[in-house]
Amino acid sequence: MGPVRGFKKRKRAKKKSAAAAVAAMSGPESGDWWDGFSRRISGPLSLSKDLHKFESVFKISRKTFNYICSLVKDPLLAKTSKNFSFSNGETLTVDDQVAVALRRLSSGESLQNVGLPLGLSHSTVSQVTWRFVEAMEQRGLDHLKWPNSQELEIIKSKFEKIQGLPNCCGAIDTTHVAMRLPSAESNSKVWLDSEENYSMVLQAIVDPQMRFRDITTGWPGSLSESTVLKSSGFFKLCEEGLRLNGKTMDLVEGTELREYIVGDPGYPLLPWLITPYRGNDISRTKEEFNRRHCMTRMVAQRALARFKDMWRILQGGMWRADKHRLPRIILVCCLLHNIVIDLQDEVMDEMPLCQNHDIGYRQQFCDAEEEGGLMLRDNLSQYLSGRLPP
Repeated sequence: MGPVRGFKKRKRAKKKSAAAAVAAMSGPESGDWWDGFSRRISGPLSLSKDLHKFESVFKISRKTFNYICSLVKDPLLAKTSKNFSFSNGETLTVDDQVAVALRRLSSGESLQNVGLPLGLSHSTVSQVTWRFVEAMEQRGLDHLKWPNSQELEIIKSKFEKIQGLPNCCGAIDTTHVAMRLPSAESNSKVWLDSEENYSMVLQAIVDPQMRFRDITTGWPGSLSESTVLKSSGFFKLCEEGLRLNGKTMDLVEGTELREYIVGDPGYPLLPWLITPYRGNDISRTKEEFNRRHCMTRMVAQRALARFKDMWRILQGGMWRADKHRLPRIILVCCLLHNIVIDLQDEVMDEMPLCQNHDIGYRQQFCDAEEEGGLMLRDNLSQYLSGRLPP
């Protein structure tokens, strides 16, 4: 049987159409993408004097934006079966899609408010954002991982420079991500936290540069810090001796100090997690230890505060929150947080430092104390007291 008449012509036409679609998504070869995109912006942003300033819209530098685009380009181009278009019919390029997603994640504005100035429907903004989230999950995970032994030595050195705590590998803290659930939902009470807000928790272990090194999320806000910790993979690894199992260091009189992290009073005192002394009548040595401990773990508080200030979709409460998608959105925001740090983005340095990431939430307390934790904390406290002025 011979070839079907016209088949080769149709095949060539299809290839040409597919190539055109990919080229459209990749963006124009000449001219600056931002010039065209910024002209689309109107509405609330039009009142800003910095309307045409890239950093004021996205809170990141153009260099970081270009890197993120390069990271997700292939996954986005692979999904050419459905192209998104502006109201004038122009196809959204990769840069356009990343810009829309970052605008949604960083502004915290509704789908309608993000889309309207750009001539996009709320459905398109939602789909573009989710496609970006999936692409980041595929390509961005290298930006969130536990440090290797060489990196840990650098981290320990930097932590020690803060307030003198040696062999410290991280600071741990937990924050609440607000959700808006209908009270009639069958399991809504599970998500109701101690402050009567519907929320999901994010537990993060942070290095001295405020980079997330380990996260746990997806658990209801009703759970305590201690419960979330014990439900995490990090806890299991530590208990099995597979994490925080690196070099020990010699303190005074041959006492060894293992690797550990620091946390607030909401966490249990463990052989690898050091919390502060509690009580009104404690010695000067213990008070000094608490001061140093507090200043050291403050890096986690600042990291979470900056994280939620930068990715404001996690602040105001998501309408009709999908409890299966929200943890993935939180993860991607964590990846973006780390990318900004990894690329040494100068825009981050201009943001004010804040410590309060859970405004309106009271400090939690955990009474659990293990013998190994008590011994380690006392040894560390005595070691630090030797450095105190007479």
